[in-house]
Amino acid sequence: MKLDIINLKGSKVSDITASDSVFGIDPNNGVVRQAVLSEMTNMRQGTHSSKNRANVKGGGKKPWKQKGRGVARAGTIRSPLWKGGGTVFGPEPHRYNHKLLKKISRLARRSVLSSKAAGGNVLVVESFAIDSHKTSEFVSVLKTLKLNKKKLTLLTTGYNENLDKSVKNLRNINLVEAKKVSTYDLIDCDVLVTDKGSVEILNDLLSD
Repeated sequence: MKLDIINLKGSKVSDITASDSVFGIDPNNGVVRQAVLSEMTNMRQGTHSSKNRANVKGGGKKPWKQKGRGVARAGTIRSPLWKGGGTVFGPEPHRYNHKLLKKISRLARRSVLSSKAAGGNVLVVESFAIDSHKTSEFVSVLKTLKLNKKKLTLLTTGYNENLDKSVKNLRNINLVEAKKVSTYDLIDCDVLVTDKGSVEILNDLLSD
């Protein structure tokens, strides 16, 4: 499969060969769903917590004597039955790790890339080399490419300081290195914008 390569002014400069086994397969939507759910599950912090009666402060003294008052017996003011007492079977901190098979993860990413490519939503630029870190200048580049109203995932070959600073305040843009991209990163955008080197990385990383 051939993909056009453009510069940041929108002009075609060349083309690149994208592996058919990465950008040209029949998408497997079931596998994509598994991968996205797994990745979203792994993003959960699992820090939710509540205090049971052992963790609530106070309550060491018996509120009143056992017999003779005509009311229910009580051993502590921190009983779950009392206001301000501990919680019964409340949430406890725990991990949400969900392991996904490498073959499924790779197939899911290939499926999303193929779907994006088939829909014309993969844009390859020659380079993300920009002279300034100003957000306004990068927004003008997006306007030139007619992408300023789109949700984008930008794939780069490595860290680019100017690019990182220029997109940091743009909430509709996700910047990620090609070798670390996840299924969720790929699917959570209208257009996937990648540089030439990232296409080669994806070819090597995901090809059969």
